[in-house]
Amino acid sequence: MNSQYIGRFAPSPTGELHFGSLVAAVASYADAKHHNGSWLLRIDDLDQPRKAEGSSESIITALNAFGFKWDGPVRWQSQREGMYRKAIASLRERS
Repeated sequence: MNSQYIGRFAPSPTGELHFGSLVAAVASYADAKHHNGSWLLRIDDLDQPRKAEGSSESIITALNAFGFKWDGPVRWQSQREGMYRKAIASLRERS
């Protein structure tokens, strides 16, 4: 089996990027690059009541300022709900 290593950082947009999240981003980025893999940025924006206005953009700006380069477009969890619903329906059909 030949599979490419894929790492990701998935912050919740509840405020500014804080030090703990920055450490997690560095670790996941370094791990992915060490394994010659790709690194994805996914904004985990499903918790709407906790979502802070402008924080997604602020996090992306901060990561750019620190020199992070992700592979591919930023992914937004809220835009993937339809895909997850289809997968759940498919699993239910199998059982």
